Amino acid sequence: MTTKFYDRLSNDLTQLLENPIDNNVKIEVGEEPTSQIFEVHSYILQSRSLYFKKKFNESPFNENHVKELKMPNISTKVFNMIIKYIYGGTVSLENLEISNNFDLLIASHELELDELVEHLQNHLVANNSSWLRLNFSHVCQTSFRKNFEIIQKFCNDIIVKHPDTVFESENFNSLPEDVLISIIRLDDLQLEEDKIWDYVIQWGKAKNPTLPADFNEWTSDNFLTFKTTLKHCLPHIRYFNIPSEQVVEKLYPYYQLFEPRLLLDINTKLLVSEKPISSTILPPRNILNAMLPSNLITDEHALEISSWIDRKEILYTENNPYGSKNGFDIKTIFENCDKVSKTVIVAKVKGTREIIGGYNPLEIRNNVSAWYYSKDSFVFSLKTKNLNNSILSRVTNYTAAIYYDSSNPCLKFGNALNFYANLKTGRKCFCGTDYYEEKIRSSSDKFKVEEFEVLKVSPAQKN
Repeated sequence: MTTKFYDRLSNDLTQLLENPIDNNVKIEVGEEPTSQIFEVHSYILQSRSLYFKKKFNESPFNENHVKELKMPNISTKVFNMIIKYIYGGTVSLENLEISNNFDLLIASHELELDELVEHLQNHLVANNSSWLRLNFSHVCQTSFRKNFEIIQKFCNDIIVKHPDTVFESENFNSLPEDVLISIIRLDDLQLEEDKIWDYVIQWGKAKNPTLPADFNEWTSDNFLTFKTTLKHCLPHIRYFNIPSEQVVEKLYPYYQLFEPRLLLDINTKLLVSEKPISSTILPPRNILNAMLPSNLITDEHALEISSWIDRKEILYTENNPYGSKNGFDIKTIFENCDKVSKTVIVAKVKGTREIIGGYNPLEIRNNVSAWYYSKDSFVFSLKTKNLNNSILSRVTNYTAAIYYDSSNPCLKFGNALNFYANLKTGRKCFCGTDYYEEKIRSSSDKFKVEEFEVLKVSPAQKN
């Protein structure tokens, strides 16, 4: 029987780090003037990290028989955690900001600390999924590195169900080619093939800003340049699953991108569908037959509101105790949600694409007529196709944060967001500026509500 005294070993090696006797390496970490020098031992670092083994083989000793390295791209806070892991085999993530956890993952990958890379991925997915979603574009691009399978699976699970998180993001056109290819190869991607084609074309044009803006002015050389840009993407489009009318409308204008055999087979399949062809036919994507329930807000909207609620990056889940299916009268909100606290009211303004709402941390009160105090309530207007950025407006007059009146039915967030009577038939709702930081609608006109939801906020369950 072998007895293992790992705790004592870890403690002794950590003490060696704190009192670096016989150190022969100096590593300058971070950027000046806040950089820090770490005095360490080459034999420990190279035995724990292939990265350092390679670096020490490349780096000569100076006249004092010390190797000197610079690592400006890693913060001192992150490197301090890494060096403690290397010496003592311990890492503590509880009090670390989530963004630093992710930085630690990136640095651990660079230093080829595979054990730590796997642990950090599992920790982030299990405990910080909301932060990963809120920073999805950056996380997604990072996930396609070697040994990031856990984060990559997390991202792929989101992409296949909610492809807009990538394809409609501001950073889509800057996606690296390998990331885009990895996405369009997904069998479960819930997106019609002709839409995938549209996005690939959009991405390719963004990579060639010098191409004529007017497609009709493209020359053969322009098409050749464009084809070169897309040569690794084009084989992953499932051409034979595109409806015939979309083939004519979307593929034919770009016929110069296709190899002659593929173009012939596309035409053959279109005209004589039963005739055999020689091109590879990729299987259709596994599009779900059952549509997901439609909500006023997207997952990304919910996460954005969640971060506002907690003033951090903590995910909350929402259950919908009440919505427009129950009627549009404010009085029924009081009756259905009496004594329910921590709610988000979301409304779609009739005749527009605007989605506005407010967070109320207090209990909703029925049979009262009074103002209530809150430091945490806020109103908002969410980013949509006609609004470039979401607007957040927090309460400034705490004593007039929330107003309930069930006798003359109204629910008010100060004067910033006012819901009155029947939201659908009565044009009485309006947005002002009093008691909150800023106005969430450019118009002061009164409006009707087309749809609305009252969402209960509750802490998310850990995966």
